[in-house]
Amino acid sequence: MMLNMTITGEDSTQPPVLLAHGLFGSGKNLGGLARRLAQTRRVILVDMRNHGDSFHDADHSYPALAGDLAEIIRSVGGQADVLGHSMGGKSAMMLALTHPETVRKLAVLDIAPYAYAHTQTPLIDAMEGTDLTGLKLRSAADARLAEFVPETGVRAFLLQSLDLKSEPPRWKCNLPALRAQMPNLVGWPADAPKGSFSGPALFLAGAESDYCREPQVEAIRAHFPQAKLRYFAGAGHWLHADRPVEVAEAVATFFD
Repeated sequence: MMLNMTITGEDSTQPPVLLAHGLFGSGKNLGGLARRLAQTRRVILVDMRNHGDSFHDADHSYPALAGDLAEIIRSVGGQADVLGHSMGGKSAMMLALTHPETVRKLAVLDIAPYAYAHTQTPLIDAMEGTDLTGLKLRSAADARLAEFVPETGVRAFLLQSLDLKSEPPRWKCNLPALRAQMPNLVGWPADAPKGSFSGPALFLAGAESDYCREPQVEAIRAHFPQAKLRYFAGAGHWLHADRPVEVAEAVATFFD
């Protein structure tokens, strides 16, 4: 099965740009980046498996996610510039390491090839614990989700994956599979090849985030010897939302 994708922008002499979103998201979460890149390039926005309008599957490992991206790229010509954020960033890194012929340039937003100690299971608890019965308005859904998630921005992000047109309403994310695969999602495969992608790689991180500190930078260097790193002041893990213009310009300059 192939991922759900949206193609925008203009064909050019350069390969297309593929954008891969993070956990609990969908392709539209990277819409701002897509609009900037589409000024000069063909851009492919995908819904990762178990997210958005893509298929559900019990396997949510990074080799599987990378395989999905490789299939998309082969269907549009065989090579792309690839950007991923968070989970999508790890998927893009795994793609570059295991299918290097499909990636011309790699850009990664605020994540490293590293096994982190945190978990996102509480957000799954929150979504599964929210009563969706009779919901028609997103504002009503927000009020119910607020019982479990106090942060307005986090709720707004999660609610993008709530399908209110379904009867009954449902979360588009495959929450049981994501819960079961959480150790793999926050981790990194121990057998991932090191240094096998020698192409250009750009890692952008939020200065207020702790996802790309010294140990993570060491892991980046081990796997991607050509990596360049840049930090954005005043930005956290969602740096493309915190500093949208600067991040989009940095990515566009790198890819072009």
